[in-house]
Amino acid sequence: MTVKRRNHGRNKHGRGHVNRVRCASTAKAIPKDKAIKRFIVRNIVDASALRDIRDASAFENYALPKLYIKMYYSVEAAVHQRIVRVRSVEDRRNREPPVRVRPAGK
Repeated sequence: MTVKRRNHGRNKHGRGHVNRVRCASTAKAIPKDKAIKRFIVRNIVDASALRDIRDASAFENYALPKLYIKMYYSVEAAVHQRIVRVRSVEDRRNREPPVRVRPAGK
């Protein structure tokens, strides 16, 4: 029988069972190894409020804490929200991670 993916869409190699996590978009229970995972780091407040807080702050050069969130998405939710894209048969064979675009100042 033909196989679409080398790992059958999982990252489970050798484990019999994997715990389930909830999709951030649909709350569907999906295996943790099959979920599309994204780690989001952002400021607690948006940029417009950040300046107001800095002006009203009593401390000089106070760094506001960041918000660290690990998001899990089901395959269909990630494709629908364009977090991941559908790739052609030839491109699916490419196992290299995508090129990361980083800001120039950091």
